Parts: sequence; structure tokens; C-alpha cells
Amino acid sequence: MVSRRAFLAGSGAVTVGGLGMVPGFTTAAEAAVSSTSGSPARLLPVFNRPRHLDYADVSKLSGGDQTLLTTLQGVVNRTEPELYFIYDTGTESVPDAKWLSEMRLPTKLYKNPLDLVAKYRSRVRGAIVHDPAVPDSLNVATTLAGLEGAVVADAEQARAHGLKIVKDLRGMFDDDRVKTYRWQLDNLFPRVTHQLLAGLPPTRVVDVEGVVWQEIARETQQIRDSSNRGTYTLDVSAKLGKEAVYVKFADSFTDDGWGASVRTVSVKANGTEIASFEPDTPEEAPYLFDGSHSSIGGEANRFADGGNYWIYRFEPPAGTTSLVVTVEMWNQYLVSITDTSPTRIEPFAYFRDYVVATKALVSWLPPGGATGELLIEHFAKYPTPAPYLGWFANDVSGEWDGVDLASKGGSPVVAADFYMNGTVHAGLTTPISDKVRPVRRIDSPKNKVYVTLTFGEGDNIQYCQRRLREIWDDPKRGEAPTNWTISPLLAEAGPNIYSYFQRTATGNDLLVCGPSGGGYTYPSSWKPAELTEYLKMTGSFMRRTGLDLVYAYSGRQDNTWVLLSKEIAEGYAAYTPTKGIMQTWDGEPLAVRQGGLPITGGWGAPGKAVEFKAALDRRIANWDGASPMFVSGLIGAWSWTPSDMAELAPLLTDPYELVLGNTFYDLLNRVL
Repeated sequence: MVSRRAFLAGSGAVTVGGLGMVPGFTTAAEAAVSSTSGSPARLLPVFNRPRHLDYADVSKLSGGDQTLLTTLQGVVNRTEPELYFIYDTGTESVPDAKWLSEMRLPTKLYKNPLDLVAKYRSRVRGAIVHDPAVPDSLNVATTLAGLEGAVVADAEQARAHGLKIVKDLRGMFDDDRVKTYRWQLDNLFPRVTHQLLAGLPPTRVVDVEGVVWQEIARETQQIRDSSNRGTYTLDVSAKLGKEAVYVKFADSFTDDGWGASVRTVSVKANGTEIASFEPDTPEEAPYLFDGSHSSIGGEANRFADGGNYWIYRFEPPAGTTSLVVTVEMWNQYLVSITDTSPTRIEPFAYFRDYVVATKALVSWLPPGGATGELLIEHFAKYPTPAPYLGWFANDVSGEWDGVDLASKGGSPVVAADFYMNGTVHAGLTTPISDKVRPVRRIDSPKNKVYVTLTFGEGDNIQYCQRRLREIWDDPKRGEAPTNWTISPLLAEAGPNIYSYFQRTATGNDLLVCGPSGGGYTYPSSWKPAELTEYLKMTGSFMRRTGLDLVYAYSGRQDNTWVLLSKEIAEGYAAYTPTKGIMQTWDGEPLAVRQGGLPITGGWGAPGKAVEFKAALDRRIANWDGASPMFVSGLIGAWSWTPSDMAELAPLLTDPYELVLGNTFYDLLNRVL
């Protein structure tokens, strides 16, 4: 499962409301052509190359101060990237610091990041003041900041930093999200770039330091079949005494994806029921303190896998001495309690530099109901294939529904909500090779089980920037043949990032195009003519980045992933250089020829090396050994590392042979 994403050429200028000369934007047609003679048409905006960077560690700042600085970064870096921020711990072991070091640019560290506001204050018109009482006003403020050359701030920040208030959004909106974003679309769309649109949450949940959780229930076996489904009584009285009790549901085995699942909840204080609800209902809402890291299942159950969780808050009547929570629950649950508010809500700062610099319109519209209808209107206003950068609300269901709506609207999705310093990375013109990796050809296929294994998530450019860099630096990388999905759009969004992975790949590392080409999408949901545009764009990016395999989705029917149609496969064959397609679909066989291309289902298994190998043994149990068998496996990018691959590879002895994807599909093209 996929999780989950410069503008200026420096020529020309316009006058903006007394600010002076601010570089002007290219037209859509001009932006589609690189300033380098003979280079291919561009999808994403152009940034100038940075020459010197002022940088600071902002990891300890509040979300509000991060937002102030990130939007300042967007205005300043629009002309030429000059500001860079480290969002993690500020050590050399984290990606932000590593990428900065490898840029080999002159830099200056600012120990107090907010000193940069004073230094660059003359470069902005002032502040767009958002309304803390209306979280979505932060996104409207971000759109306006890009248009007005301003920063986003609250009223106190504006006063503290001596920022003129350009526009005050306090009192303009209420909690009607549709009305807020309708106003933005009606009033700001004519002024924003039509080259891309963005989706970012206005707020984030931040853990409060020092909170102590007491474990009260844990499933100690790796149960994935709901066989332990039952009614569980959870006595949470130990945390009575303060205002409320917080109950967290998480996954007791974080590596395999079958975490706590809950269908009903009731709460009794001193024997009297004070709450009774089912997940994803209005009755649940008053008690769901933090549900942003959980999902809703097919039974309307709430679940959380891996490192995810959700938290209920129960405030018992005064004098309560017994508080009992009863839940219908199953799978690998881990339940813990505390009497201290464990999180707080802050503005979501990430990726706003890119949004401001490109003068993009940013919204946050869950893809169902009235908000989904408005999201459809957004997609309809943008030309194909203008991408949607950011992400969607409602976790997995939001992903599936949101990507489907974007596909129907002709917009590929670029997961970029945590893509930091995008304005700097997009300006670095690091060389990228267009040469395809030579195939280690197996001239005479044997009656073996040929296995190729692929890390997913590569369509997600913030994953490429962060998690992929972390696991790529594992010293065990290169010990086992491994395919790595990656976004070819990094050729424009982060050439230095793509170049790094390309340059440092070992002979056992193969980069392949992430789903489903030039941006995450479901090809079966596209209009045929618009899909052709998308596939042509995908082919252009794959050729630029030396990729000749693609991991793809098709679409879902009745909650089931389906095989790419013959017509869509023919489109990939006609317009892209792919030699085969790794695909997620729920069916048999594991390998077919469709539209002239070999297509393989993305088989997967829970657990790490030993359990994965056991599942693979079961998968091939009916193989007769009379001809080659082919298994394309998908590896969990958030739970596995190259060290896990190095542990698995020696287990794949006869009849298995572990090969890179290009060898795998070369064989398939000859025997299928």
C-alpha cells in the first residue's frame, strides 16, 4: 500500500502593491519549456540555483513559528533560494542536515532561527494574519501570502516582529470548511498559478513531552485473522484524579500491519453509562481526542497499524472512583492510559515554502461528501496534467478516494506534505543520467522460482527525501538484489536527491518508477485522452531519469484492486520505455502478458525475513517445478531495511533465485 508528495526563471518582473520588483511568473506555456535549450518540457515550476544559504535548526520551534519562517522562506526563495531549515534534530544523522552538507554551498548558521525574520523583513510586504479559531484560515492565508509576497502569522507574531498586516482573516470565516474554500476558489483562483494545486492540513498533532503511558492490555500473539475478537473490559480507574483519562489504542507488533481494531465502545463511571458509540459516527466525535493516525475499516471499525494509534478522552463526573471502558476489539491491540493531555494542536508548517513561492492555491478537502464535491471542482479548473502536491485527509480511505478523484480530474498526485526545503532542492541543477542500467541477462532460464523484491512508496517525494535516505544509508545495502521505487518527478522537484540515489546505487540496487509513473494515480480512472497525456509525460520523465520499469496501480472495483486493462497496458507500451509493470492487484496468476507487456502482481507477506520466507514457501507450494515461476514481491518501506533484505537473501536457496527487476522482466519477456 502506498502511504503516501525556481518557479521563476529569473527573467522579467512585475510590481506588486508598492513592494518593488518581484520576479514575475512565466505563463503556463513558457513554464512548460526549460530555459536550457533542447531540454524536455517541464511539468513543475523552475527555480534559480542557490549560491549561498542562511540556515537554522527549527525543530524545537512551535508550529506557528515554523509557519512564519517557512512562508518567509517561500517569498525569499522565489527570487533565489537563500533560506534552508533543519526540521529534525539538527544532527548530521538526519536527512535535512545531510542534504545541506552535500550541496557544498557557502552557508551561515543562525542559532536563533527567528533572527532571520528581522534580516529578511524588508523582502516581504508584511503578514497575512490567520484566525486561530478557524484552522482552515491558515491555508487561505498561505495562498494569500504567495499572492501578496507576505508571510503567514498570527496577530501576536505580527506585532512581535514588526510586520505590517496586509490582510487580517480574523472573523472572515467560521467552521464551515466548504464555505471557506469556496470563498478561496471563487476569489483567488484567477490569480494563482494554474500549473499545480496543493493540499495541506492546516494543523498537526504534536506529542507533549514527558507524558507517561501505563499499559493495561496487550495481545502477545501475532493474530491477524480476528480470531481473538471479543468484548474486553478495560479498567482505567488508575488514572482518575485529574480532569480526564486518555485511552490510546495501538499495534502490539508494529512490523506487520494488523494492529488494534475496535467496533464498539461504552464507558461507565461508578456503574452508570456516560458514553456509548461506534467509530466514525457523530456520537464518537466528542470523545475522539486524536484520530488522525487511524483509519476506518469495512465494518466501520477503527484500526491503527504499525506505529499508528488513536486516543479517546473521557471526562468523568466529579467524584468518580471507578471508570470502566468496554470495547469490542480484535487483532494485535496495545492499550495504554494516561491522565495528562498527550498532544497539542499546532499549525502545519511543512511544504509551505514551495506553495508560497509558486503562488499555488492550497486547500484541505476530505474527498467525500460536500468537501469532495468541492475538490472535484478544483480539479476541473486545472489543465491536464497539472499535479496535486500534498496529501489528503482521512488516511488510507482518504488516499484511495482522493487519488481516484484526482485521476478522474486529470491530476497526478505528488505526496509532498512533508517535503521540506522544496524551494532549495528544486533549484539545484545536479546532473541526472538518462542511461538505463544494463541487464544481467540469464541466457537459459531454469525451472526455478525467480523472485524480485521491491521497496514501495517511491512516488512519495517526502519519503524519497527522508525515509528512503535513512534506509539507503544502511551499511547492509547492496548485499541483496533490491529494487527501489522512486519518483522521476524529482528530476524537477529535487534533482540533487534523485542524483544522489542514482550515483550511490550499488550493482545490487535498481531504481524503478514509482506508482504509477509521473505521479501517483489510478490509470483506470482517467479519461482516455487525458491518460494518454499522462503516459506521454511519464515516458518523458522515465527517459530523462534512466528508468525502464514502472510500479503501477490500476484502480479499485468493489474494494478490490484490479488488473490493468489491455488498453491501458498498450498505452504504457506505446508511450513509456517500460519493459514490464509491477502492479498491485488482488488475483491470479502472479504474472500475465497484457497489451504486449509482462505484468506481475505485487505479492507481499507480513513479518520480517523468516516469516516472509515461510509465507513464500506456502505461496509456491503447488508449483510443479516443470517450468520457471515468477514472484514479484513488495517490501514494506516503513518497516523493512536493507539489513532485513540481507537477512532474507541467504534464506532464498534452491529453488529460489533472487534477481533484480530488469533481469526478472527480461526473463519474463522471453518466456511469458
